Amino acid sequence: MRLIVLSLLLSAVSAAPLMAAEPAPSAQSAAATPLVIGETFTIESKALGETRRINVYRPQPWGLDPKTPLPVLYMPDGGIGEDFLHVAGLVQVLTGNGSMRPFLLVGIENTERRRDMTGPSSEAEDRKIAPRIGGSAAFRDFLRDELMPQVRQRYPTTDERALIGESLAGLFVVETLLQEPTLFNSYIALDPSLWWNRSALLSGAGKQLPSVARSGARLFLASSGQPELAASSARLAALLQQSSPATLVKYQPLPEETHATIYHPAALQALRALFPAPPASP
Repeated sequence: MRLIVLSLLLSAVSAAPLMAAEPAPSAQSAAATPLVIGETFTIESKALGETRRINVYRPQPWGLDPKTPLPVLYMPDGGIGEDFLHVAGLVQVLTGNGSMRPFLLVGIENTERRRDMTGPSSEAEDRKIAPRIGGSAAFRDFLRDELMPQVRQRYPTTDERALIGESLAGLFVVETLLQEPTLFNSYIALDPSLWWNRSALLSGAGKQLPSVARSGARLFLASSGQPELAASSARLAALLQQSSPATLVKYQPLPEETHATIYHPAALQALRALFPAPPASP
């Protein structure tokens, strides 16, 4: 019996090193490399008095010549940690499956979002949201006079331009449509914060809509189930339908979405509605 026990112990000891040994690394394993989906550059802005980072994605559906000029979709909230990646994904998927025309996506990373996306406000509560507000005019100057020329210089583009934004960025989209409608051809406003400054944009929209109609600009408007935002968006849609019906391509209420979830599903519908791909040749 002692010999059997000793034999078993010796077997266990001799087998232990084999069980504990780690597998040898594969000779074919390689170090990871960065995953690149686009380009990024910075621009020194005199209008804003600071350096701004710009992220760019160019879709490459099958058969598209890399040198083909593309229309441009500009987006505030365009940082890698903001909304750039999921909108780039939509552009990639929709151009790849033939649901939209290819667009160059240009994202502007935020520095002081609440400053750049808001106009002046006389409301005390509005002024509490950030140390500085009311910089939308300067941000529009940055887009028109600094960023757009840079994009034209760096990339092959057409003259067609679009602007997309959600929440306060949606407020900026609507403000730009009303105040400078020819700056972009198409506007996408998702759950815009039209409550800003006691809904001053809505109150003054009637005087600006004739120039919007003459511009030929188009708007896709969407709202979530948040009551105040849905009501103000519906009011804007009604004003456009009465005064400038050709401007409002679509008003899409999405009551099942929240303010936090509306961007992606609404942007999907907007890109399809505004920029459909031409029918495929037989």
